Amino acid sequence: MLSSPSGPWWKGLNRYHWFVLIVAALGWLFDCLDQQLFNLARKPALDELIGGPDVAAGVVTASGYYVTGIFLLGWGTGGLVFGALGDRIGRAKVMIWTILIYSLCTGLSALSQSYWDFALYRFLTGLGVGGEFAVGVALVAEVMPDRSRAGALGLLQGLSALGNVAAAIIGLSLSQLEESGAIGSAWRWMFVVGTLPALLAVVIRMRLKEPQRWLEARARQRSGDLRFGSYASLFADPRWRRNALVGLGLASAGIIGLWGIGVFSTDLIRAVLSNTLEGQGLSDAEFKGKLTFWTSANLFMFNAGAFLGILAFSRITRSIGRRRAFAIAFVLALVSTLVVFRYLSSAHQIFWLVPIMGFCQLSLFGGYAIYFPELFPTRLRSTGTAFCYNAGRFVAAAGAFVQGAYAASLAQNTVDTLRHVGMAASAIFLLGLLVLPFAPETKDQPLPEDL
Repeated sequence: MLSSPSGPWWKGLNRYHWFVLIVAALGWLFDCLDQQLFNLARKPALDELIGGPDVAAGVVTASGYYVTGIFLLGWGTGGLVFGALGDRIGRAKVMIWTILIYSLCTGLSALSQSYWDFALYRFLTGLGVGGEFAVGVALVAEVMPDRSRAGALGLLQGLSALGNVAAAIIGLSLSQLEESGAIGSAWRWMFVVGTLPALLAVVIRMRLKEPQRWLEARARQRSGDLRFGSYASLFADPRWRRNALVGLGLASAGIIGLWGIGVFSTDLIRAVLSNTLEGQGLSDAEFKGKLTFWTSANLFMFNAGAFLGILAFSRITRSIGRRRAFAIAFVLALVSTLVVFRYLSSAHQIFWLVPIMGFCQLSLFGGYAIYFPELFPTRLRSTGTAFCYNAGRFVAAAGAFVQGAYAASLAQNTVDTLRHVGMAASAIFLLGLLVLPFAPETKDQPLPEDL
């Protein structure tokens, strides 16, 4: 067991520790920026690409679920592939690749001419988005001193919410230009902005080194038979197999809860306010601009709550342990999601209901960043983290396709459709509570290694 010296977790960090934390945090921040720009742009993009007077509203709503499912399939695939590569060839190298992929393919999304090429670009973007998280948290976990690990990983995940907030600010700014008619469709410009993170790859290439812990493990591997970045090796050992399955269960609950329910609060707000704005005699540009404004405000408030929730989880888990913190977070996520999808019915509720849901749902992700790297040895840390965090994307993708079919069947009332889907799907948070009894407690423990 680790000793717990007094003082804040950042006490004793040197300049290179801070550089690694900042680079990894920026990589994940920009990753999350891309995710949220997609959530803002999804509905107006599909309205333009497949909508029209002869297309039922339910078809566009269902297509939003389908393209989200395709994005999640890319995310899961990229996460599993690049997670294993992070263990085999190095965290820093793979981080460069993933940032370039999600940045450049986000830019391609701005050029979409149909539903099918839009979906293809989102799948390719997902490959990079999925790979970045596992290598980033493995890198930070291995570079930081043991006493600073949980705090640093919690801050890394917390700062990701700033990427989400930045997406909201971009949306708010572009909404004003869209409403004035200055730029046409704001959604294409959102994806153009999403290419900027590619510049971060240059910084990483110049200064970031592979963790000493990983280099030493690779040196030892030359004289042994332990395999790096192998899913077969991950599941061959009972200890790592158990941890991988526990992590998958915990992550699936939060991922499906967020991507199958939480992100569609944006669509709920859009549907609720569309009914209010339609009778106000607005021009088409004014109507679209106001919807972009309010959905961006919704995203801002959701992620303001998320930032506080992630930091709160990080602090609580250092006091009461990982399992108890997860238990509290799953209960709060379930209750807050039910309340939002049942009662949200006006714009002013964006400013208090939505941040509560963001706080509760995203606090879980602070736990994932801290907990998953603590479950696996160096040779499988990125692989195991990627499996936990990304295999659940395939389940979430399947859920999105099912929800799309359900939405199409209830197309006569989009608001009620979103309410029914969100409330029914919120039961997924119970899965996390069912898995927790099997989860090992890692508070105050060093990173594990093969015996």
